[in-house]
Amino acid sequence: MAQKGVQLDREAISCSICLDLLKDPVTIPCGHSYCMKCMKSHWDEEGERKIHSCPQCRQTFTPRPVLVKNTMLAALVEELKKTGLQAAPADHCYAGPEDVACDVCTGRKLKALKSCLVCVASYCEKHLQLHYEVAPLKKHKLVEPSNKLQENICSRHDEVMKMFCRTDQQCICYLCPVDEHKGHDTVSAAAERTERQRELEVSRQDIQQRIQDRQKDVKVLQQEVEAINRSADKAVEDSQKIFSQLICLMEERSSEVKRQVRSQQEAEVSRVKELQEKLEQEITELKRKDAELKQLSHTEDHNQFLRNYPSLSPLSGPTDSSSIHIRPLRYFEDVTAAVSAVRDKLQDILSDKWTNISETVTEVDVLLSPPEPKTRAEFLQYSREITLDPNTANTYLLLSEGNRKATVMSERQSYSDHPDRFTDWMQILSRESLTGRCYWEVEWRGTVYVAVAYKNISRPGRSNESGFGFSDKSWALNCNNNSYNFLYNNVKTPVSGPLSSRVGVYLDHSAGILSFYSVSETMTLLHRVQTTFTQPLCAGLLLWFSFGDSAEFCKLQQSEVI
Repeated sequence: MAQKGVQLDREAISCSICLDLLKDPVTIPCGHSYCMKCMKSHWDEEGERKIHSCPQCRQTFTPRPVLVKNTMLAALVEELKKTGLQAAPADHCYAGPEDVACDVCTGRKLKALKSCLVCVASYCEKHLQLHYEVAPLKKHKLVEPSNKLQENICSRHDEVMKMFCRTDQQCICYLCPVDEHKGHDTVSAAAERTERQRELEVSRQDIQQRIQDRQKDVKVLQQEVEAINRSADKAVEDSQKIFSQLICLMEERSSEVKRQVRSQQEAEVSRVKELQEKLEQEITELKRKDAELKQLSHTEDHNQFLRNYPSLSPLSGPTDSSSIHIRPLRYFEDVTAAVSAVRDKLQDILSDKWTNISETVTEVDVLLSPPEPKTRAEFLQYSREITLDPNTANTYLLLSEGNRKATVMSERQSYSDHPDRFTDWMQILSRESLTGRCYWEVEWRGTVYVAVAYKNISRPGRSNESGFGFSDKSWALNCNNNSYNFLYNNVKTPVSGPLSSRVGVYLDHSAGILSFYSVSETMTLLHRVQTTFTQPLCAGLLLWFSFGDSAEFCKLQQSEVI
């Protein structure tokens, strides 16, 4: 019976959070008591939600109550401890299926507090005390509780593995170098750990540096997002203002046409009505005169007739009928036709210029450009299939291989007339417009200019304006059997590099990069251009005037290897 009373006393003075005897007991407003440390931790965890509650009854408190030590309860706990009452291990102190159990405990085992790498055993708080009190045991290596201690035991010699074999890259015991690891490069596990720790720290420093770099990149991209949003908002606002101005201008012109038409309408109607009134007055006068004449004509007395006849007023001159000329029923129809003509012209202008506006919008590319590729496999990720446009081909160029190859011929080819055709330079452009990142290769023979050009480059004549590399609208690499030269705006730059019958061209339009490579077993940079491209580009070929010279855009696959 007395034992039952002690048990009840123990339950009454235990913390329901840690299930141990109360330490620095505090009583909260609802009346329940806890360890001060347990209650603070509980409310600190609730602090993020700004709700403070009792773990037992769930009553909430606002604001957070101030915790004050319950001196009476604290004294009661101390008094009961003197009578021999000790804190009973709470259920959460016992080892569960996933916990590391104390190897010394008998019966129901407690959770291990530490594991000893020397003893190859785990200890609870009670059984660990010897490692803190006995001098030889103080030298043992204590680590966090582990269920994998047996992995530190050599399966061959049943000894703790304190050495490391660098030859086989595995942990061994001190007996292993005698037999199966004989002659191997072995060191202590501690020494190997020190070496690996240094490598680990270097790796961590590299990772931390990369984290910092990426954080800087993220910040840059965030700034880029803000800049994009500002620019887009301004573009939309400015565009709306411009279109509103155009709408206002159209409305003003519409009002002006309406005003002019109504004014002219009023003037013409007034003029016609004025003439109409004159005619009606003349009709009235003629009717009156006709009545007088009719009355006189019925006079039977000849003398009376002769006497009254001279007194009749003479007729006024008739209105000139030639001034009344009715045109066919077309009055203001010509105005409608003129306005329709303006509308059609505006539609044509908008349709023609809208493509430029749309392309300008879609060409916005603010992402940081990736590094220029180094290997051919990396270049081939951006490969584009290029075909030649027959409408641009000089008539002495023969197209073959599905319009990918051009060859200089001695006779004109039967091409139809076209405004896009180069008439004098032995040149041709691609069908494709090139933007973004592109890569292509040209197999050449003889003397060939591998070029890129704006589509609006001049076509007729043999002036610098139309020749690839001779104006500011095209860039060209001259390839022949002896050397390379780069040509832009009629300025020639000698280029050194291994001669190869294949040239690679890499274009990053938004970054303004144009690079030419000699392609063989390796990729060798011949020349790089850094500029700002203002329009989409076309690939081009300029062949000199030697019959049989040729150039072909190669078919490329990402798996292709020379």
